[in-house]
Amino acid sequence: MSQTNPPRGLRWRSSTTFIIATVAVGLFTDLFLYGLVVPVLPFMLRNRMSIPDEEIQSYVSSLLAAYAGASVVSAVPAGWIADRTDSRQTPFLSGLAALLAATIMLASGDSIAVLVVARILQGISAAVVWTIGLAMVLDTVGPQDLGKVIGSIFSFISVGDLLAPVLGGVLYDKTGYTGVFGVASAVLALDFIMRLLIVEKKTAAKYKSAAEDDETNPRDFGTRNDPQDEEASEEDALLPKKEDDAYNIHGEPGSIVRALPILYCFRNPRLLVGLSLSFVQASLLAMFDATIPTEAHDLFGFSSLQAGLLFIALDIPYLILGPIAGWTVDRFGTKPAAVIGFGFLVPVLVLLRLPSAKLVDGSGNIVLYCAMLALNGVGLAIIGSPSIVEASDVVQKYDKANPEFFGANGPYAQLYGFSSLFFSAGLTMGPIVSGALRDSIGYGNMNLVFAVVSGITAILSFFVIGGKPKVLSGARG
Repeated sequence: MSQTNPPRGLRWRSSTTFIIATVAVGLFTDLFLYGLVVPVLPFMLRNRMSIPDEEIQSYVSSLLAAYAGASVVSAVPAGWIADRTDSRQTPFLSGLAALLAATIMLASGDSIAVLVVARILQGISAAVVWTIGLAMVLDTVGPQDLGKVIGSIFSFISVGDLLAPVLGGVLYDKTGYTGVFGVASAVLALDFIMRLLIVEKKTAAKYKSAAEDDETNPRDFGTRNDPQDEEASEEDALLPKKEDDAYNIHGEPGSIVRALPILYCFRNPRLLVGLSLSFVQASLLAMFDATIPTEAHDLFGFSSLQAGLLFIALDIPYLILGPIAGWTVDRFGTKPAAVIGFGFLVPVLVLLRLPSAKLVDGSGNIVLYCAMLALNGVGLAIIGSPSIVEASDVVQKYDKANPEFFGANGPYAQLYGFSSLFFSAGLTMGPIVSGALRDSIGYGNMNLVFAVVSGITAILSFFVIGGKPKVLSGARG
């Protein structure tokens, strides 16, 4: 039923560009505020709370893990709620309340307990913005362009990873806590305004003015009815439907599955392995966040400003290569990106031990460390999109085969709730494991352990991601 009095600016407020920009800014804000205190935390603990130097790494890892642990607990409930509400905007906007409270607590907290609670609130906000934000992206662009859009968004939000540690180090070094949290407040204000203005596609469709725009909600007209299906329909008509049948729900699911329908999709191993890529990706990101500042301090005697600048080397390749990597996922599928990306990370993670070996002296060793971080940034860019695109592809097939089972909104917010859960679990384990390994077996051996994990992930990706490898299928054929 159309409405006669549309809100002002409906066309641009409901445009694909503005919706994607709003989600991107929301994700940027989350990562920016997460990373803003990364180079500051060791110095905050040392100067404000008088934590002994030998305990700094443990406390830093624990505070990073508190953020991620809260996201793990909150992610699936956020997705479940979002799939049962008429508008994704309301929960998307409400996540800012927790983020605002967390920022105030971080700015004024003078005890470990206050910092822990602040990081927990940040984690809850992150679960909301990642779960609902990614669902809004799929609602808006459909599955056919998801890799390219996700790759572009991740490149933009990697600016948050790039700027936050650098800016946090600079501001803390020059202005103290006032400058750090003043910038945080400004970013929060922009995020709030954009989330308040956004009009979802399905809401815009209720107004007559939206009928002039050819854009529709891909959740209703694209996700379940991919245009590529129509092009291939005549050719596929003569082919057996074994693959399609595999996604039909047979029998009567139990009460737990009916309450959380996404659980049925986990029967397909592609979904579980696809989400596991997100876990490993986040573990690697968290490992760098947790160990670069402390390693730079121990190895080079770096201040918070200098430690923050090191993140530039890691993030610039991510910024440049993200959209390209996302496009290749849309063009060539998820398997090549996952196998090549995680495989590439194996040797470059091992090479991070070279600066500790002090093969060169002085500034040359710093340049070597930056070069190794840049190579790791290339690998991180390649693995940015496959997890989300793979998981979305599997769930989309189930949704298209069983639309009544998943309801009007589908299971996509639930899917991104689980995606956020796996990603947040990686953010939880990454700093804990990396901090413990660095303290016990050294920085070089710690990276060796993560290289082994990356290698195992590449092997799993080859056999599972994107379906059975053509080499094996042909051999059996």
